[in-house]
Amino acid sequence: MKTRLTELLNIEYPIIQGGMAWVADFHLAAAVSNAGGLGIIGSGGADADWVRNQVKSCRELTDKPFGVNVMLMNPHAPEIADVLAEEKVAVITTGAGSPERYLKKWQEAGIKIIPVVASVGLAKRMEKLGADAVVAEGTESGGHIGELTTMTLVPQVVDALSIPVVAAGGIADGRGIAAAFMLGAEGVQCGTCFIPCEETNIHQNYKDLVIKASDIDTKVTGRSTGHPVRTIRNQLTKLYLKMEAEGATLDELEQLSLGSLRKAVLDGDKDMGSFMAGQISGLLKEQVTVKERIVSMMDQAEALLGGKK
Repeated sequence: MKTRLTELLNIEYPIIQGGMAWVADFHLAAAVSNAGGLGIIGSGGADADWVRNQVKSCRELTDKPFGVNVMLMNPHAPEIADVLAEEKVAVITTGAGSPERYLKKWQEAGIKIIPVVASVGLAKRMEKLGADAVVAEGTESGGHIGELTTMTLVPQVVDALSIPVVAAGGIADGRGIAAAFMLGAEGVQCGTCFIPCEETNIHQNYKDLVIKASDIDTKVTGRSTGHPVRTIRNQLTKLYLKMEAEGATLDELEQLSLGSLRKAVLDGDKDMGSFMAGQISGLLKEQVTVKERIVSMMDQAEALLGGKK
């Protein structure tokens, strides 16, 4: 399936893996790239040395293009930006802000830049600044989310832009890919569907929770702070929502959730871990390899789209 996105990124399938902090390390990124998609290392709140080591380790596992996701609110973002320019990674995706201050440096290094956006306004700004494509991410996604759904956001962004649009949020099989293409997208970004994969380097409890999740098993916390996050519901989400309802301060809420993502990914703490996952979790019923996941998604999508190229 050839699109402007596959040609832009020199990949076989129009699938970008989400840059999930603590989850998307070089093991997962390399597996996705080797399977024909675009693997992404999620830098999250890490420092520049960690990112450089991840990039080098990924290159030992794949000779295919891969990228790095930069969370722009990370205090180490300026140093990470320098490292990625020096390493000349193929692609950078960005979130939590505008990458404007880094664009020239990255462009001079020959890096493709694909910001993640949650509104038409931000998407138009990113195109004006010279982004190569954008990821339009709906509220169905796991982790940090916006308000618009994928179904409403993607076609509006497509209509407003001339660069390729990648759909994200609620996509875990070929039906989701086909639907995204019908909305005008030229590729998809998927995160949650890769959590229960063999190569994903996280605690087994995290994978099992996604596999066992139903359609209503994710909750959004943090709306009162302006930074809503979607996770699988557990004791932590129950306490967080209770404290929000009672008017807890931002400091109190941050103290409750401090280190919770690490507790999920490394410790598998089912009660107090922050298991970021999207609403599509209920579709994921088994643990498979990354290649099996991607091939099954693409086979189904191509069948539904009538073999269109």
